Amino acid sequence: MNLNDYGWNTSHEENWEELNNNEKMKKCTPGRVTLEHKHMYRVVTADGEWLSVCSGAMQHDAVERRDFPAVGDWVAVEKMPGEERGIIHAILPRTSLFSRKAAGTTIVEQIIAVNVDVVFLVMSMNKDFNARRLERYLVAAYDSGANPVVVLTKKDVCEDPSFYMEEARNIAFGADVFAVSNVTGEGIDELTALLTDGKTAALLGSSGVGKSSLTNAICGYEMMAVQDIREDDAKGRHTTTHRELIKIPGGGVLIDTPGMREFQLWETNESLDSGFKDIEAFADVCKFNDCQHNNEPGCAIQEALATGTLPEDRYASYLKLQKELAFLERKMDRAAQSAERNKWKNITKSMRKHPSKKK
Repeated sequence: MNLNDYGWNTSHEENWEELNNNEKMKKCTPGRVTLEHKHMYRVVTADGEWLSVCSGAMQHDAVERRDFPAVGDWVAVEKMPGEERGIIHAILPRTSLFSRKAAGTTIVEQIIAVNVDVVFLVMSMNKDFNARRLERYLVAAYDSGANPVVVLTKKDVCEDPSFYMEEARNIAFGADVFAVSNVTGEGIDELTALLTDGKTAALLGSSGVGKSSLTNAICGYEMMAVQDIREDDAKGRHTTTHRELIKIPGGGVLIDTPGMREFQLWETNESLDSGFKDIEAFADVCKFNDCQHNNEPGCAIQEALATGTLPEDRYASYLKLQKELAFLERKMDRAAQSAERNKWKNITKSMRKHPSKKK
């Protein structure tokens, strides 16, 4: 197989050469993770696809989720003698990482995709369209290091596509917005043009917005199983149950992801401003540099709210995300402190159980 078809480029080649200076890696070959199972990975290499696991040393040294491979990762993998299986010894440096806080009350990161050049933020032009959800997607996309592109689906059944296009453009400042139809193929060529030269794109969106159908439209054949939309809510029946990297016949690769019922941000304080450039522009012209945007004289944000230039619901969403990220940061600090305490408690217990022998 030609790894260039899967996004291999000079940057990855340089990282590989540096990694390959280690004698332990001489027996390895580069490969890309296309599918993740529980503690197992499907890895494509120049010599074929291998079902692989992490080496014992890699598992021992891992501290957090990011220390394990994810779909889209380039890895150093060793083929097991006489088998179509492999052992992953290392992960090459990532160019981007798209993640969220895992659903539930635990503070755990869930990696969506890595080494992505473009993130297709998919919403359908019907009742599914949600401006607040799109804001979250954009902030996470900017934080990942990938280029966000808004894709509005089901144009063929939408009575007023221009309304949704305008809504999206008012939120996604600086990002491209495309309206497409997976049925007629309208707008698909514009998306595939973004994936030339081995680019990698990831699809992100809630269930029923047509991500699997979009994957099929981009690939030019039925790659992912899909079902007709339900008549009661105009949503497609959810079919994607896992993240998978797919090679596109015309060039580039696509990572399809399961639909997400909720999307909580993960460590994106620095990228919050990128997702709300309009609010930052107002803040920059406030009379005082330390303006809190409450009742201070000369506050450009309050003036914009009063005149309707800045919608109140958008500013409320901005403040909500600020509070959410601050809360997450506090929780992570407490979790880190708790983990550190437990670490030393375990060390102390171990020393008590196995005291040093007196000579």
